[in-house]
Amino acid sequence: MKKQKICIIGGSLTGLVTAISLSKLDCDIDLITGDLNRNLKTNRTIAISENNLNFLNKLNISHSLKKEIWGCSVMKLYSEIKNEKVKEVFELDKEKKQGKVLYIAENKIIIKKMIDKINKIKSINLKNGKKVYSIYNSGLLKAVKFDNHASKYNLVIICTGHNSNLIKEKFDSKIVKNSYQETAITTILNHDSCKNNIVRQIFFKKGILALLPISNKRTSVVLSIKNNINIQNVNFFKNKIRYFAKNYFKNINFLNNIEFKDLNLFIRSKYFFDRVLLFGDALHVIHPFVGQGFNMTLRDLESLQKILFEKISLGLDVGSLDTLSEFSMETKPRNFAFSLSTDILKNSLSMKSFRNDALKILNKNNLAKNIFFDIADRGFRF
Repeated sequence: MKKQKICIIGGSLTGLVTAISLSKLDCDIDLITGDLNRNLKTNRTIAISENNLNFLNKLNISHSLKKEIWGCSVMKLYSEIKNEKVKEVFELDKEKKQGKVLYIAENKIIIKKMIDKINKIKSINLKNGKKVYSIYNSGLLKAVKFDNHASKYNLVIICTGHNSNLIKEKFDSKIVKNSYQETAITTILNHDSCKNNIVRQIFFKKGILALLPISNKRTSVVLSIKNNINIQNVNFFKNKIRYFAKNYFKNINFLNNIEFKDLNLFIRSKYFFDRVLLFGDALHVIHPFVGQGFNMTLRDLESLQKILFEKISLGLDVGSLDTLSEFSMETKPRNFAFSLSTDILKNSLSMKSFRNDALKILNKNNLAKNIFFDIADRGFRF
């Protein structure tokens, strides 16, 4: 029997990990990307939960990244009290149990490792530097036209983000959108070596500062700040970051250029259309303060891999209406609930009085902490 073919469009982390995951299936995969080198220039980082790291272990991805994925065993939250003075209001400590709250890794390092792995997988045909012009019906299958070539596929998976022109015509209806009127500012700090295993989030009047360790000498920074502040004033942001970070690190230097990104909530209700499935940020985008964006994608991917494996083992079509409906019904309710819960939590914690009182109560309740950690680790399960 001829193998089924899957086309994955997009060279982001989502596209790469999706290709590697689905290469475990008995099918052929074309991975069509733009210029992959552009994705190697970012200074952004991602958070990976313990459960999702186990999933990456099964794909033999995290083994090659063992030195690059930095485990953090403690999470601390701080709240501004007065005049930029902060006080610790919450702590989640897994160190005594030899566990990790989460893992942090640099995007560009993971992307490079994934590209190296993809180049060694025979079932993946990497088509780098290509532009997809159209996706159209071709008999019972779907055809993807890129450059001067077109190929037919049982299933097309689009991993290009929610603003892609490929999906606007068919998928832009029935979505939840909300602009936070904030910008995420990311950079990386060099500092003196220390036991750097604490994830810190500092809530202040006009934003949130996350300090995410990536080694004993380096820390990733994500500053979410209101748009009414002049985002062109780079020195202002550096001074703001340095002001808070100096409480935890010595001899701070900014390693990379600062990057800016608008922050929005985005939830799509339509996951697929006629053999075309949206994936990753094309389905859901949430505020980065909980570090769950990529984790949501990995949980979706684990479900997709399982469903497609079952269909192929039964000789069924991986791009059929039944297949894609099953994936949508399994993942959409929990993604919707998780995205909205994150939005409500973010808005609630923006209120200083609620934040301080709620986090103090939560900090004293170990059962509530365990529930909070389990949801962050595994997501909603229903």
